[in-house]
Amino acid sequence: MEVNIHEAKTHLSRLLQRVAAGEEVTIARAGVPVAKLVAAGPHTKSRPLGMDAGKIWIAPDFDAPDPELEALFNDAPITTPTARKRKKKR
Repeated sequence: MEVNIHEAKTHLSRLLQRVAAGEEVTIARAGVPVAKLVAAGPHTKSRPLGMDAGKIWIAPDFDAPDPELEALFNDAPITTPTARKRKKKR
């Protein structure tokens, strides 16, 4: 079924009843389809905690400060050796 935007706004609850019954509704603007109403799938079960245990590794210092990155945020001169080499190339 295809309806225009005005009809969709006016009769949204009726359209949702039809969608819940299994029908697809296309919403069009000036005859050009812009959206499709379809029934939502069933709610899925939540994933069990720890299902990826042992599959993921995070370095102990993953959140250690990075002086080069901090300097970019603080508008401070970059003093790391890598940054100095990059600056010379420019």
